[in-house]
This record gives sequence, C-alpha cells and structure tokens, in this order.
Amino acid sequence: MIICIGAGPGDVAYLTQRGAELIRNSDVVAGFDAVINVVQSLIPATAQTVLMNYRDQTEQLAQVAIEHHAGKNCVVVFMGDIHFSGFQYLERVERACGHPVETVPGISSAQILASRAKVCFDETTFITFHRRGDLTPFKQHLVHVLQDQRNAIVIPCPWDEARSFMPRHIAAYLLEQGISPDHPTEVWENLTRSEAEWHGTLADCAKQEFSDMSIMLIRTRTPMSSQIEPAMEPLPNAD
Repeated sequence: MIICIGAGPGDVAYLTQRGAELIRNSDVVAGFDAVINVVQSLIPATAQTVLMNYRDQTEQLAQVAIEHHAGKNCVVVFMGDIHFSGFQYLERVERACGHPVETVPGISSAQILASRAKVCFDETTFITFHRRGDLTPFKQHLVHVLQDQRNAIVIPCPWDEARSFMPRHIAAYLLEQGISPDHPTEVWENLTRSEAEWHGTLADCAKQEFSDMSIMLIRTRTPMSSQIEPAMEPLPNAD
C-alpha cells in the first residue's frame, strides 16, 4: 500500500485525523526534510524514514516504490494539500510506483490565508507558481483574474535567483502588464506560527523582500457587494 498525505501548512495541529492515523500505522514514511519534521512526533519508532530533496527525489521515491511493492505500508507526506501545489510531486510518486495512488487531502496555506484575511473562495482565484516548467500561462492567468475583478491568492516561486517569482517579482510583473498599482496587497509569512503580515499596495509590494515561507493576497479594487437579504428594520418599541 502507498498513500500520499497532505500534512497541512507547517503545523501538525492542521493534519487530519485520517492522515495522522495512516502515519502512525506506517512501515515507511517518506517526504522532504521540512515536511517530515512537521510529522516527526507521529512516526513509529519501527518505521523507516526516507528523506529527500529536489535533487534526489526521483531516486528516493524509487526506493519507496520498492518497499511498496514488497508489501509494506508506505506514506508519502506533502506540505499543505496535495492538489494545491503538490501535483507534480504526486506525478513523480505515481511514476515511481507505476500506477495511480490513493491521496488524502490536507489543509493548504491558501485555506488558512482565506480564513485569516476573511476572503471567500467564491470571489477569489488561487494560483500557484510553485512549480517547474513554463510559468507564462499562469502569469497571464493572474492578469486576467485581476482584470475580472476577483481577489487572487498566490503562492510564489522561491527557487534559484534565475527562476524565482517572489511577491516583489509578481507585483512588478503585474504593474508592467498595466494592472493598477492601487490594488490592496498582503503578504503573509509562517501562517501557522508567529505569523508576520504585511499590508500595502501592489506598488509598495514591488519594493519589498519576503522569505520563502510567504503567500500573497491581491485584493480586487471593486469588492462584490453583499448578496444576502437586507437587514430587517428593528421592531418598534412596545413601550
């Protein structure tokens, strides 16, 4: 058996009960170092831990696949939710195993941000740049999202300098595309820890530096008005 588990945004308190149960009953627990550190307290002493990074993930997942095909209970732990920004990693797991695998969703940093910032996903579009490959279609999609007067929750790309697309790069790109510099913008870091939050405009953001542990909210300049029924008039005082 092999199952991929979303471990939540950096805090074991946000791991689902189902995910925790699978880790406690596992023979093999695999994942990137930072993710394994989040769930370390749940890993059985008898379990084999397979750590990996961006450079050796293919080789390490091949080892996990061998254990899976040998009949061991294997879990691969993802940060956040698998289907928010981990789908390329999921593809690598399935390629190593040679077949589709079961997934257990987790809570993503985008969901935590929506809760903290009080934005509704019905009026918001989520875009992640935390991916390999050509970012151009996703950059263009972000422009269209803001032109359509929707909020945007954005996960930046924090890799090497030549490829990084961090909040200041995102803001600068949007300004170059003619997006208004007045969009209210927030950048949140370490959402589930001693969070730091920055508030300003898109123009201000283009001048700011943020850590790799950041997520961005660009608010629409024309928020949708409430569509619930009007508030009832208070009843006249019987006195």
